[in-house]
Amino acid sequence: MDHYPDYCFVLSHKGEIIDLNKTAIKYSNKDKAWFSNQLFDSLIDEADLANFRNAFDSCCKSSDESMVECKVNLTPEHRVDGRIFISKNITPSSKRSSDSFLIIMKDITEEKKRETDLLRFFFVAENTVNPLQITDTEGRMIYVNSAFEKVSGYSSKELIGNNPSVFGSKKHPTKFWANMWTTISAGKPWIGEVENKKKDGEAFFTNVLISPIIDNEKKVIGYFGIHRDLTEKRNLEKQLIHTQKMESIGTLAAGVAHEVGNPLASISALVQIIQRQTKDDFIREKLELVKKQITRISKIIRDLVDFSRPSNYELRLTDINENIRESIEIVKVGKKAKDVDFTLDLEDGLLQTHLVADQIQQVFVNILINAVDAINEKRNNSKEPQKGAIKAFSRLDDSTYTIIFEDNGIGIKPEHAAKVFEPFFTTKTEGKGTGLGLWVSYGIVKSFQGELKIESSAGEWTRFIITLPSNQAY
Repeated sequence: MDHYPDYCFVLSHKGEIIDLNKTAIKYSNKDKAWFSNQLFDSLIDEADLANFRNAFDSCCKSSDESMVECKVNLTPEHRVDGRIFISKNITPSSKRSSDSFLIIMKDITEEKKRETDLLRFFFVAENTVNPLQITDTEGRMIYVNSAFEKVSGYSSKELIGNNPSVFGSKKHPTKFWANMWTTISAGKPWIGEVENKKKDGEAFFTNVLISPIIDNEKKVIGYFGIHRDLTEKRNLEKQLIHTQKMESIGTLAAGVAHEVGNPLASISALVQIIQRQTKDDFIREKLELVKKQITRISKIIRDLVDFSRPSNYELRLTDINENIRESIEIVKVGKKAKDVDFTLDLEDGLLQTHLVADQIQQVFVNILINAVDAINEKRNNSKEPQKGAIKAFSRLDDSTYTIIFEDNGIGIKPEHAAKVFEPFFTTKTEGKGTGLGLWVSYGIVKSFQGELKIESSAGEWTRFIITLPSNQAY
């Protein structure tokens, strides 16, 4: 008994202490005589006294072993939470009645503290507004909180044991997830923005922090993920994109009205008159050419109308080259672009990729409008006539689309290059720009898991480089 690590007491049938082991003596800081013939239940906390007496009486009457948890005051200074095991008929000695009892008490103070801490953390986890999940090392979910159930639309029973891919949107490339696994497997936290799908198919966006759970031996035993719901933020971004888009249309409205609307009305009237009066084949031939130009102008106007409509934000197979051509046609309508040469070098046979067509067109138009403005600024600052030129390239290399817009405008100063994608940053004079166009464009490209970079030589040229993954697989 003396070598047993837990507290051990021997009691008489009256509950008096007749023996105890060295562990009990050591942690009570009292000598053995202090406990002699003292009632054991005098050590029990008053709140637990009834439970202990019931357990002891039950053992006295039936000889069955009993178990009870009580707070025990070995001394006024030493109080522990104990799990008490009571057993009758210990092996008697010549000096001890067989009608005696063995008390083995395990100190569970730290265990109780951990249980209390765990209960607190569980209460926080279950009642926080942030979705939480825990997975094992294989990526299978072993816990999700109520907020996660709410935002995903799945119940915990449907998620536990499954991989998070059950609600994956398949919008992120393989490299995206490979980078995440490489990071957390190395014991480092990973942060990223993720688009997932609810049970009903609706998209939900979260900023997620995935942190490895590491045991005392520095071994990864699981992963803890905390999400911050970005759905509302994305909705606001959509509204901002549309607002900024309408602003772009507004800057073109005067040019459209003057350069397209009035000539189109005059041409249409003349065509109708000539159609009624002429029978000359030559005139009919030329009239057919006029009709084609009217059709072309009408298409531009329709494109402008379509461009200004709210996006449905649905990913669809998109022809990037066609999107570039349409964007240039939209920008060419503006009065500022009248003396600018547009050159296309688009790789033939590019496969279509999943994009939101009008959003990526918004990116192209924003970049092209900035290029036109840069050319005009350079022209206004120069004493010699400047011929504006904008070149557009498209390439497909190693499953990545590269789109480049290059202009020979005023360029960007080195100190401004790092700020061009910041919200509300603009080098234009007050009232000439909001500083939102490139920031919005950057956000759109990033939402497609792409990159938007800028290269420039101040006073000479600027090059915008867009890279987009061609395979939007999970």
